[in-house]
Amino acid sequence: MITADGCRERRRRLLDRLRPAGPVVLTDPIHLRYFANFTVDPISLGAGFGGLLVVRPDGHATLHHDDRLPKSVESAHADDRRTVTWYTGQAPQTGPRADVLRPAVLAAGGRVHDSLDDDDAHRLFGITSELRRRKDPDELDQLRACMAATDAGHAWARVNVEPGMTELDVYAGVCRAVYAHLGHWAVVYGDFTVSDGVKRVGPPTPHVLAAGETFILDFSVVLQGYRSDFTNTLVVGGQPTADQKRLFDLCVSAMRAGEGELKAGATCQSVYDAVRGEFEAAGMADHFPHHAGHGLGLEHPEPPFLVRHSTETLAAGEVVTLEPGLYVADIGGVRIENNYLVTDAGYERLSNHAISLT
Repeated sequence: MITADGCRERRRRLLDRLRPAGPVVLTDPIHLRYFANFTVDPISLGAGFGGLLVVRPDGHATLHHDDRLPKSVESAHADDRRTVTWYTGQAPQTGPRADVLRPAVLAAGGRVHDSLDDDDAHRLFGITSELRRRKDPDELDQLRACMAATDAGHAWARVNVEPGMTELDVYAGVCRAVYAHLGHWAVVYGDFTVSDGVKRVGPPTPHVLAAGETFILDFSVVLQGYRSDFTNTLVVGGQPTADQKRLFDLCVSAMRAGEGELKAGATCQSVYDAVRGEFEAAGMADHFPHHAGHGLGLEHPEPPFLVRHSTETLAAGEVVTLEPGLYVADIGGVRIENNYLVTDAGYERLSNHAISLT
């Protein structure tokens, strides 16, 4: 659960770095989530509309939004909240909805500091991106809740995926398991796709699963903007071939090699090299076309990035993924993934799903 104290502390860090002469006005959805736990339910009448956070140099934060936003915004944390009436359902609206918060912007000085044409925008985005890399305790609690819900979806898939189902059937079943775990609706998105060794990502389709196909489940559960991201690959029908087992075993070895490098102070390049090195030793590196992992939090992906030619260094408090994958025509694609909290001593694995072809 994201807390008021956590949001207040994150706003303080921003002010310490930015040192503004007057109020800071924020409208970017990521900033409103990070600094105030303000998020708009994407399936609602308010989807596409947001709010305005005004942070004074003394730390006082005022949240502005219109009166037609969903209940998800009630979880926001600010010192003051001002709701602007746009449309009551009993009288004409007061003007274009997109313009309803303009008076609040003018009252705070007429600037939106995270608008891309603002003089401070580049610096503000850079500071915020750097701050977000190290997660606070309340953010970790939220991420763990995302992980537990995603675990429930993976557990359902391992028991229920079978020939004759469609990819959409699997998606629906995973969603039901996630909702049952949480006790409420949540965003569930990601890859629910059969991989023929060429295709490796994609949303669920009406494709009917056939025995022997490799089915990649790489999905996230989003709670108040925070999200999980971990993967397992199932062989439909539960009878993997020797070649599919070989791909899977190589991915497991690559993940373990990456884990061996995963700790504060390690370069992202060294983690990538460890993962890819396992594939190179087996003569399979050309079948590993993507990153070895990435940061995770309010965005997917976000820094740091575990890629070749990286110049980033891991720090304690970051949450990252490792996701080795191999994709071979006529065999199929296999990808696995875990989520980790980086520590000074190494890591804490946050995802607890079973990684298995069956």
